[in-house]
Amino acid sequence: GVQLVESGGGSVQAGGSLRLSCQFSGDTDSSYCIGWFRQAPGKEREAVAANDRDGITSYANSVKGRFTVSRNNAKHSLYLQMNTLKPDDTATYYCAARGWPCSMRREFGYWGQGTQVTVSS
Repeated sequence: GVQLVESGGGSVQAGGSLRLSCQFSGDTDSSYCIGWFRQAPGKEREAVAANDRDGITSYANSVKGRFTVSRNNAKHSLYLQMNTLKPDDTATYYCAARGWPCSMRREFGYWGQGTQVTVSS
């Protein structure tokens, strides 16, 4: 299996930035793809981005140009740099893992506990 732990959430004003971290451990094949997801109260879970170990990253249209994913395989860490934050970005953010192939549209079998991001206007 894969264990994932998110950190870095917090409260920020609109236009600000936050950097989330996802520390993952366990089976290498099952962590080939790491995704970021978010869920706001009363809303369905939304895919934010997905990154594979070969360096390919895809983004949801809602965050493209504002969010950037980076990965440090040696440290088993994935980061989500969030800039120009909007109140609509308020949600609990989760990182999740799956094997190949990597796609936000695929099922992810391993999930972290989530970290809260609150953006005030």
